[in-house]
Amino acid sequence: MALGGRGLVVAAAGLLVGLAACVAPSDETAGEGTGAPPPAGSTQVAATTEPVDACQDPVEGFAVTVDADGEPLPERPAGSGSAAEQDPREILGPSTATVDQTVFPVADDVTPALPVTVHSCDGETVVIDDASRILAVDLYGTLAEIVFSLGLGDRVVGRDASTGFPQAADLPLVTPGGHDMNAEAILELDPTVVLTDASVGPPEVQQQLRDAGIPVVFFDDARDLDRIPSQIRAVAGALGVPEAGEQLVERTSGEIADALALAPAGADPLRIAFLYTRGGMVQLLAGPGSGADAMIRSIGAVDVGTDIGLDRPFTQITSEALIEAAPDVIIMMTKGLESIGGVDGMLKLPGVAQTPAGEKLRVVDMADSVLLSFGPRTGRTIEALAHAVYQP
Repeated sequence: MALGGRGLVVAAAGLLVGLAACVAPSDETAGEGTGAPPPAGSTQVAATTEPVDACQDPVEGFAVTVDADGEPLPERPAGSGSAAEQDPREILGPSTATVDQTVFPVADDVTPALPVTVHSCDGETVVIDDASRILAVDLYGTLAEIVFSLGLGDRVVGRDASTGFPQAADLPLVTPGGHDMNAEAILELDPTVVLTDASVGPPEVQQQLRDAGIPVVFFDDARDLDRIPSQIRAVAGALGVPEAGEQLVERTSGEIADALALAPAGADPLRIAFLYTRGGMVQLLAGPGSGADAMIRSIGAVDVGTDIGLDRPFTQITSEALIEAAPDVIIMMTKGLESIGGVDGMLKLPGVAQTPAGEKLRVVDMADSVLLSFGPRTGRTIEALAHAVYQP
């Protein structure tokens, strides 16, 4: 994954675009146009009779307040987290947060009930009547992860650079530049629907696909925990599998709740910085709205970029800012750390060597394709991050 160029501009601006309520298929057309006959032994999903809201409001605190069965969780007393067994400030050296990247579908042989009419995030009205060849493309690999988790992975025909889980590894790449879509490569795949957001582009490519008669639907590109259920419901609704969407929301919510319970809830939380680097050209400190701030809070720590008053998702690293932030731990993407020469290269970034994290070489790296995806695997991501920070 790369945040350079247009993708960085989008991330830094925190671009959010509205998505209107969707119109449900009529009784006469419900269930038609699935693009392929139901396989033997499959379940035909009933066409929805209610409008599909493809951009629901965030579900505030959803992962904290319900368990895997949707039941309210009791309040967690301070210090009940189990991740920290020693003083994390006494830990020395780097560590890697390792996640099983396998995507597990909530159902098999799911058949979309189509057509579905969607009001896309860019204000266009899009009719999806064939989901036999799906292309889901965004900067973080989130949309493809959701499609596979819904049980529709066998219909996906291509992938973006951040879709790195095993089931998608052999699919053709359509974003060779990380966040730039290749129109020719996409058209060769002959997709019947394209799911995307404003984190990738350029817009001319997405319009070219529409001009070719391909339905293109834009989704919300914001990344935080509370938007995960609405993102899942949006994708599931657009593809005509809302019941699978609800199953996935329930499972994901429970896994995140379990992972959040690992965080120590002491009075002196760790201070953590997320640094995004790509060689010597891109060196950024994350702040509010970056997605990294939400992941850091999820493990019971303080996001230093937010704490020192940054007002953008990503800001150029300066010695003064990082020394003021005084992080105990630095989190980086694995490829980003490799791009600057590992831990030795990290110490050469402005101000890093003068921080508590730099003095103790406390950097935690994590695979690019999972750290900021905010999708169905987020519970596993939080759990792995907590263990790497508190029990390396």
